[in-house]
Amino acid sequence: MTEVRVERTEDGFQAVNDRGAKVAIGDSDAEGVFTPVELLLAALGGCELVTVEPLTSQRGHRMARLAATVQADKVATSTLGTITITYDVELPEGDAKAEDVLKAVAGRVHEKYCTVGNALREPMKVEQVV
Repeated sequence: MTEVRVERTEDGFQAVNDRGAKVAIGDSDAEGVFTPVELLLAALGGCELVTVEPLTSQRGHRMARLAATVQADKVATSTLGTITITYDVELPEGDAKAEDVLKAVAGRVHEKYCTVGNALREPMKVEQVV
């Protein structure tokens, strides 16, 4: 089971995992915090990159730079439109196969192996206990 605790603090809210990592959460007017929607986008981008990185590296094609920008427009109150993930990659120098490997791996990760992406695409049950 994966678990994160979200709690109110003096400055807003924070998410804490069982390893002690903390992320500040607030609204878009607050400095130095992520909004919940930004955390969702970060989770998707992070999921893809932390899955793509070891798979390309194991195949001998470690990217010189591997980053992504994740964007979504709010199309209605409480509704996001299409989420777009744009990779920002610097291929390893002298590696003619790296681009093909990256595209193949990233495509499979996006379509099948990113848990966050799968959760966003597939209907899931979300329960609330108050």
